[in-house]
Amino acid sequence: MPADPLHAGSPQRSATSQPPRGSGVSAVEVRRSARRRRTVSAYREGDRTIVLIPARMSEAEEQRWVGVMLDKLAAQESKRLLGDAELAERAEQLSEQYFDSRARPTSVRWVTNQNTRWGSCTPAEGSIRLSHRLQGMPEYVVDYVLLHELAHLLVPGHGAGFWQLLEAYPRTERARGFLEGVVAADRLPYLPAARDE
Repeated sequence: MPADPLHAGSPQRSATSQPPRGSGVSAVEVRRSARRRRTVSAYREGDRTIVLIPARMSEAEEQRWVGVMLDKLAAQESKRLLGDAELAERAEQLSEQYFDSRARPTSVRWVTNQNTRWGSCTPAEGSIRLSHRLQGMPEYVVDYVLLHELAHLLVPGHGAGFWQLLEAYPRTERARGFLEGVVAADRLPYLPAARDE
């Protein structure tokens, strides 16, 4: 997109695009600026990601930088650790968004004694526990596990009705793939680092 000489100081916007399905972001808006020479930055605005780039960048550079910045933001977000209170609040928000607030846990907390599963739910008590191993994983992965356990408050087993509830979450397949990758990586044999001799 060429620079606009009449509006050299104001940012130019390229069309808001929809990122790849399951990427974790609903929309990406690229804003070009003639003032911006080399730097690229990005921030979240609700479900939207705003990427600021120099006006002179080609479309190919724009696409590359959008990918880089989405990855960078995701890494920053994954470092934020939620406490039990924030985890319970997040569960409430997810229940409202995806289950019309029908799933109402009595407690939601992190536990350190779940090393073979990511989360558990006791529907009779309304309690949800997430493995501490999820801490530091991308937000969409934690959200998926929370939704999985919230769904058990509505449907106890893993039948068709249960999976139909989870279809509402657009990142289900991506989160499941991420967790499967973590499990597979844990099974790989340990290889010592190569040494120079």
